[in-house]
Amino acid sequence: MADHPFLAENFHIPWSQLIPEKVEVDIEAGILEAQQRIDEICSVPHEQLTYDNTFAALEAATESLSRGWGRLNHLSSVRDNDTQRSALNKMLPKVTAFHASIPLNAKLWASLKSFAESDSVKKLDPVSKRFVEETCAEFRDAGADLPPDKKARMAELQSELAKATKKFGENVLDSVKEWELVVKDEALLAGLPESSRASARADAEAKGLGSPEAPCWRFNMQFPSFYPVLQYADSEELRKMVFEGRGSIGRSGKFDNSTLVWEIVRLRQEKAELLGFANFADLNLQRSMVGNGSRALGFVEDLHERIVDAFRNECLQIESYKARKTGEEANSLEPWEVSYWAEKQRKEQYDFDDEDLRPYFQVDNVMEGLFGLTSRLFGVTITPRREIFVESGSSHSGEEVEVWHPEVSFYDLHDSESGELLGSFYADWHPRESKRSGAWMNYLETGLPGSGDNERKPHLGLITGNLTKPIGDQPALLTHSEVETIFHEFGHLLHQLLSDVPVKSLSGVNVPRDWVELPSQIMENFCWDRDSLNFFARHHETGEPIPEELFEKMIAARNYLSASATMRQLALGKLDLELHTQPAAYLDRDLDEVDQEILENYKAVLASPTPTIARQFNHLFDSPGGYAAGYYSYKWSEVLDADAFTRFRAEGVLNPDTGRAFRDHILSKGNSRPVDELYRDFMGRDPELQPLLERNGLA
Repeated sequence: MADHPFLAENFHIPWSQLIPEKVEVDIEAGILEAQQRIDEICSVPHEQLTYDNTFAALEAATESLSRGWGRLNHLSSVRDNDTQRSALNKMLPKVTAFHASIPLNAKLWASLKSFAESDSVKKLDPVSKRFVEETCAEFRDAGADLPPDKKARMAELQSELAKATKKFGENVLDSVKEWELVVKDEALLAGLPESSRASARADAEAKGLGSPEAPCWRFNMQFPSFYPVLQYADSEELRKMVFEGRGSIGRSGKFDNSTLVWEIVRLRQEKAELLGFANFADLNLQRSMVGNGSRALGFVEDLHERIVDAFRNECLQIESYKARKTGEEANSLEPWEVSYWAEKQRKEQYDFDDEDLRPYFQVDNVMEGLFGLTSRLFGVTITPRREIFVESGSSHSGEEVEVWHPEVSFYDLHDSESGELLGSFYADWHPRESKRSGAWMNYLETGLPGSGDNERKPHLGLITGNLTKPIGDQPALLTHSEVETIFHEFGHLLHQLLSDVPVKSLSGVNVPRDWVELPSQIMENFCWDRDSLNFFARHHETGEPIPEELFEKMIAARNYLSASATMRQLALGKLDLELHTQPAAYLDRDLDEVDQEILENYKAVLASPTPTIARQFNHLFDSPGGYAAGYYSYKWSEVLDADAFTRFRAEGVLNPDTGRAFRDHILSKGNSRPVDELYRDFMGRDPELQPLLERNGLA
């Protein structure tokens, strides 16, 4: 595969060789190889079928193509450019059509079914047997049992969904990239923390704006830039401009996603009906913990009823607080006032400001401490590697590990006892215009445990975010929320790198959507534990730990507006599930009106209407599946993580035995067994809701 760098089996990926000019020839080669392997499976006489020449062979058939397509899509997320985007979009219909054709291949399905229904399956080990069952279920969900005319329509639907969701994501990225606010009057910045001002000034200078004599400040739609304005800026004019900018993402001019939202919802509904399901949620959730759309909606609505009074009370408190401070009558707030007055009230109520914590959360220290904590809990050792950025199209022959941007770091993760390399990963934490927003984890290679004469194959993953950047000589100093983001994504990464499953398709994060957030969200708990914080929370200049008084204020303020935070997540889940359980009630109507109708009891009453998040909701609409009909799983997984963390609390938060049990029962198991069984293995019982309500002060 030396001539096909996108497909080559390099564990250390030569990113500089992954150039747009190679995309078409490499991806075409990947499709050709996969098709030839599938044809080989189809040619085996049914009486000679085995697990190895059917299901195992099918998993291996698409490995090169998946590798190349995964690398290309990763670069699209972190280093977008017009030439690369054009190359990807040219191949998107072909790749989508090929993947859609696999379960619609009647000969292949006949071979798989023939083996799956044979007595040979009974002799398989439990993991291989589960892979057979899961693969057959996936084939049926992709139309394998449909008659020819409906198979043809299914292939069209998959292609149309791929194109529509790709365009949705591009519109969000491009509208974020296009929006900017340049401030020349420093008086408008009153109230903003120095960290935010310095970042905005550095951003302006990087764009060639302003001068030492006449500086200016540039704000953009990356979270570390816009959110401090909404939270701290005394100028209502500035807050309003930024809020309106936030609402313009995916909404304005050529980047308007309104039509695409309805197109995607319609295509998903048609797909579900074609397969005999009432709606897309029922199709997508049938093998999840919750089972179907109505149960997911019931979970969201039940939690809503438990907290709605506390939520309304919190809204009234902020209105009353503003009235007291301004001498005005208590009235509904403007949407650009909410975060500002909420922060003012928090600071007064708890004498606590997030900015006071920044000096203790230097990003390199956070990573180093996270590695130490992980080592203690899970029995691993993490070491940095020397990395090098090589310009696209150039070559590199040294021992350094190549990365896709100078800010990216690379690490190896070994088992502490055996010394085996379990996996490696890239970390890319700071915003760029060519990088999509948010934070995420992904994998580039799925490893395998060693067996017999076969050595272990390590996993290769990545964690990415858009966190506060370093400014000049000042290192990147994070908010506590950003520290939680690092721990969250690292939890996903551990789920992948510590996976010990002999079937790649059942490994790591390839699990039901409402289970996948447990490892990530349980890691956030350590950001609130004193002993855990001592691993990494050190003043970047003095090395001192967080003072006890400041720590106590942080803990006291933890549940400030917790009902509002919970309600926001429930609102996103409710919107998602309504659109994907009863789309006919909403299709082609004004999106903002639909949002108001669905979320009337989930949102604060504000003085001015706010645009729906749907037009920029990448979780739901930037890929054919994604978190569609599954956003509830964040809150569902919070139930799991709050409950599971009670075992850590009971046995010692940093108890290596508890950490090892979590690794053995959950992190290492992937989807090799039903996930409710994995939970019972760790906790000895089913999950309970009460610990979440207690943790959030809502019991």
